Amino acid sequence: MYMIKAKTLKQGDSIGIITPSAAAPVKFKARYNRGLNQLRKMGFHIIEGKCSNKSQAYRSSTIKERSEEINELIYNKKVKAIISTIGGANSNSLLPYIDYEHLKKDPKIFMGYSDVTALLLGIYAKTGLTTFYGPAIVPSFGEFPELLPKGKEYFENVVQLNRRAPYTIEIPEYWTEEMIDWSTQDREKQMVQNDGWKCLKPGSATGRIIGGNLNTMSGFIASDYFPSVKDSILFIEDSFKDMATQERSLSMLKVAGVFDEIKGLIVGKHEHFDDLNSPFTIEDLLLEILGDTNIPIITNVDIGHTFPSHVFPIGIGIELDASNGCITFLEDAVME
Repeated sequence: MYMIKAKTLKQGDSIGIITPSAAAPVKFKARYNRGLNQLRKMGFHIIEGKCSNKSQAYRSSTIKERSEEINELIYNKKVKAIISTIGGANSNSLLPYIDYEHLKKDPKIFMGYSDVTALLLGIYAKTGLTTFYGPAIVPSFGEFPELLPKGKEYFENVVQLNRRAPYTIEIPEYWTEEMIDWSTQDREKQMVQNDGWKCLKPGSATGRIIGGNLNTMSGFIASDYFPSVKDSILFIEDSFKDMATQERSLSMLKVAGVFDEIKGLIVGKHEHFDDLNSPFTIEDLLLEILGDTNIPIITNVDIGHTFPSHVFPIGIGIELDASNGCITFLEDAVME
C-alpha cells in the first residue's frame, strides 16, 4: 500500500475535535473542557466539531451529523489534526460516509483509541494515511489535574517529532488502571510499579504496525474498511472484558486468518480484566487459540486504556524484538 503521512503538528496549529460515538463532552463537561485547555496550554488552537454539545442516549448524534462533523473538519484547511473526545460503541457506523478522497489530498493527523479503532483502520485502509492510536480528549488530555507527563511526552515524541526514528520506545516505570468517578474526582490516580513487558513467544520481526481495540474490530473486520494485515505486526488491546469474551474475540482473528498472515503480535495491558475464575491465564488462552502459529509475541504493553499509553502510528515500519521485550519505531510517523 502506498503510504501517506500528515505534516508535523506544531505550536499554533489548529486541532479539530470530533465526538464520533459516546457523548462524553456533554456528560463530563468539566473534564472535556480541561482536555481542551490542556491542548491550548500546549500551544494549539481548538476547533470544536458540531457534535461536541449533542447527546442522544448512547451516542452524540445521528450517523449523518457525526459523519458531517468529521468531513467538515477534513475540509477545513486550518485543521492540521483531528482528535476524538472519547470512544464508545458505534464509530463503525460512520465508515461509509467519510470523504477519503479529500483526506488523501489534504492529509491530517487523525487520533483516538478504543472504539475509534474503526475510523483509524478504515481511514488507513482507504487512503494509506498513517493514523494514530493515541490519547483522546476526555479520558487522556482531560485527566485530573492534568495530562500525565509521560502521556504528554509520548504524544509529542510521535506527532511533534520530539524523537526521530529509529528509536526504541520505553517501558514506563509506573502505570495505572484506577477508576475514579470523573464527576467527583478530586485527586490524582494512584500509580503502581510496572511489571514490564512480557515475552510470550521469543523471536523478532519487522513489519507495518496495524491494530487497535480487539472488541471494536468485530464491527468491521470482514469489510473493505479493515486493512490487509499481511506481513504486519498486529497490536491488540481491550478494556473491561472477561475471559469468555476474549476467547470469542481472539478466535475471531483466528478464523479470519489474521494470525496466519501477521509476522508478530503485541498485546496491550487489559484494563480491569475479569478472568471468571478460569484455571488458566489470558496468555494460556492466547497460545491455545494460536495453536501451531509461530510468531514473536509480547504482552502487557502500555497501549490503549491504561495510562500512560504510547502512541502507535498505524502503518509505520517497526521492529518487534520479543526476546528482549523491545519495540522500535523504524520511521517517523509525520513529515516535516
